Amino acid sequence: MSTLEERGERQLIEDFKTFLRPEGRVGPGDDAAVIDKDIVVTTDVVTFDRHFPAGMTYEQFGWYAAAVNFSDLAAMGARPIGFTAALALPPILECQAAYDIMSGIDQCAEFCGTGIIGGDTKSGPGIVAGTAIGTMDGRKPMLRSGARPGDIVAVTGPLGGPAAGFQAIEHGIDCQEAKEALYMPVPRVSEGMELSASGIVSSCMDLSDGLGTALNTLCGASGVGIDVEYSFLPHEQYVEDISEKTGVSLQDLMLGWGGEYELVFTADPDRLKRLYDREVEFSIIGVVNDGDHPELVKEGKRSTIGYGEY
Repeated sequence: MSTLEERGERQLIEDFKTFLRPEGRVGPGDDAAVIDKDIVVTTDVVTFDRHFPAGMTYEQFGWYAAAVNFSDLAAMGARPIGFTAALALPPILECQAAYDIMSGIDQCAEFCGTGIIGGDTKSGPGIVAGTAIGTMDGRKPMLRSGARPGDIVAVTGPLGGPAAGFQAIEHGIDCQEAKEALYMPVPRVSEGMELSASGIVSSCMDLSDGLGTALNTLCGASGVGIDVEYSFLPHEQYVEDISEKTGVSLQDLMLGWGGEYELVFTADPDRLKRLYDREVEFSIIGVVNDGDHPELVKEGKRSTIGYGEY
């Protein structure tokens, strides 16, 4: 019998799906579940030992705990309508730290247009389990399946910021912009709703586990391949600067790390005017093909895009 470490998170989830009884319109396997007609629900856990990098405040940790959940709603195109937070915190933690965590959660909820509707507190090692609830408001939810050969592949924002932030901390580089990208990701809720409302998006997911992992997931769910043009990948200048200072390749920073929380989506290229009319900001990075995995095209050479390491 294998251990959880040996099995890995992705395979463990696939194992669960072999015996779980699906419920609702959209069950396990997408960024969030759709139940009843329009209600969307997702849950995620963050911990002190894995999601609290050096320099992060308790308030930022709270924001992060909420943001990772709201990002899943964004990937479906849902409008947030409530959030619950269950906190398992060390008894020796100062009360002010707990207040700051909840304040950060509340600030992120307010940013996403909703508020806190409940939760729980217990003694524990430092865990926040959040549940975000949303509604489609009659829109069709965006799934990971549905990409078709000929569709464009696009992302809603620059890549590599959180990875650059991690490397800045590891190497003692003073770059607040990079660290903020890591500490306080911005859920693309409004963008997700606009993408869904456009009616031209064939598949979508967030980049919480990195672009490489997301592209592989979309290919597997949709039964397609994807070509990504390296020169099209958007990034801020500070990401390139940190790559040069640390020796970590720019390609790895943009493709191999998680914590992005942008959205990657595929869409009908003949109807992109709908997105431009809605003033959705995005960068086209590639095209869907009839293969079965994602490939990177860099200076005319092809290479397989693997799952992220983060």
